[in-house]
Amino acid sequence: MTLVDLRSDTVTQPTAGMRAAMAAAPLGDDVFGDDPSVNALQEKIAGLLGFEAALFVPTGTQSNLCGILSHCQRGDEYIVGQMAHCYRWEGGGAAVFGSVQPQPLNHQGDGTLALADIEAAIKPDDPHFARTRLLALENTLGGKLLPFEYVEQATALAKDKGLSRHLDGARLFNASVAQAALRGTSAMEEARRIAACFDSVSVCFSKGLGAPVGSALCGSREYIARARRVRKMAGGAMRQAGMLAAAASYALDHHVERLSQDHALAKKLADGLRGIDGLQVETPQTNIMFVDLTGAAREQSKALLKHLASQGVLATGLYRLRFATHLDVQEAGVDRAIAAIGGFFKA
Repeated sequence: MTLVDLRSDTVTQPTAGMRAAMAAAPLGDDVFGDDPSVNALQEKIAGLLGFEAALFVPTGTQSNLCGILSHCQRGDEYIVGQMAHCYRWEGGGAAVFGSVQPQPLNHQGDGTLALADIEAAIKPDDPHFARTRLLALENTLGGKLLPFEYVEQATALAKDKGLSRHLDGARLFNASVAQAALRGTSAMEEARRIAACFDSVSVCFSKGLGAPVGSALCGSREYIARARRVRKMAGGAMRQAGMLAAAASYALDHHVERLSQDHALAKKLADGLRGIDGLQVETPQTNIMFVDLTGAAREQSKALLKHLASQGVLATGLYRLRFATHLDVQEAGVDRAIAAIGGFFKA
């Protein structure tokens, strides 16, 4: 039985073409700055997003850590959403390692932070308070596309108030593909348009793009020089990292436009689950969808996950299930997931 792994888009395996690119990658020592494959990737992603420079790092968590600590010093703070990854799911790294205080705000229903809340959270220049230095947004957030008009308004507000602006764009290209579909443009054009609103952008290659490892932090040359120092302190300076960089570069060349297929499969899954008693299905905007178990179905959540696993379908959650489509999920796999869930509740 072929496994249908819907737990996350991080579970993808390198494609045959990606493996070939990795095997053929010219290598050097990236700590000395002479790995040609790493240098090529950094130039590529910086150029695609309209920045002067980029830094290849092992993980998205480290990219955000380098990003925040390159904007903020000890005693500073950053404004961020309660459900943002760099606040909630990254071990409090900015606070632990950098003594940078997060100021979390509640999200609106569409994932945004109210502009009035952002403005109200900015501290006055007073020794009683941490110094507010940075606004950090995430796009997509839980699979939701931040409306571009909002991104423009929020980042303009931050700039007007003297704050730097960082984007956790772990799934930036999912956002840009969805935004391109709305605007009738290209994914690369929209990725650059989103990135232009920020001083720094973190991009993950090991989620929807399907590379095995790696993220990049983009910004000005001066900013990336600071981030390189943080990366070294955080243990993220790699040596012959070109094999990993080659996979990321291949993903940028071959796996961006195809993200629309993942979005379509997430919608197909959502449509297939609607109408089942006890399931409240959230309409997905990209490749991540959520299903809330209600009423008597809540008491069956563990049994449902066990049943799905027995049918070769993996998901995460408990009363709120998360499903993520990706390049290793095909239409037949989505059909099997729909049948397995439907069969469980009809039994």
